[in-house]
Amino acid sequence: MPEQSNDYRVVVFGAAGVGKSSLVLRFVRGTFRETYIPTIEDTYRQVISCDKSICTLQITDTTGSHQFPAMQRLSISKGHAFILVYSVTSRQSMEDLHPIFDEICQIKGDIQKIPIMLVGNKSDDTQRELDASEGQALANKWKCAFMETSAKMNYNVQELFQELLNLEQRRTISLQVDGKKSKQQKKKDKLQGKCSLM
Repeated sequence: MPEQSNDYRVVVFGAAGVGKSSLVLRFVRGTFRETYIPTIEDTYRQVISCDKSICTLQITDTTGSHQFPAMQRLSISKGHAFILVYSVTSRQSMEDLHPIFDEICQIKGDIQKIPIMLVGNKSDDTQRELDASEGQALANKWKCAFMETSAKMNYNVQELFQELLNLEQRRTISLQVDGKKSKQQKKKDKLQGKCSLM
């Protein structure tokens, strides 16, 4: 039996400098840092609504370098959902995600039930090397969701985490912004409560 806890663990992977920490900090704290500071591994917590109760969204921001394969394997085995980030300004950063995706498949087995988001960050940058269609094509190949974001402009950041939680099929999870449910979630809750007898 897997351990039952009130934590929902999201692991963020990607090459160094693609903006993983920027996305997480923008989501958790609403801040953006212009300077680049390499991450070893950080964990952030955010309270969310889960199966009609409160649980903690635990976001692990991993290192961009591949110096710690054991840490990477541990993060994958403990993770419930994954965000794979590349920068639209670097084709290599997309290539770097392939071994990580393969390792997720190897450790998790059937990944069809696991929420995975492929994310093209820095969509505000004019020095693009990758088109959105290339990100979508890779997501189609991997059978995962895709989104472009900009941590700097706060574009699609909240939506990214909301969409990732929407992909979770085993539980009902939603973001609660300042304790309020989104209109979509309220509508969903209303529908779930209704049943009709025939």
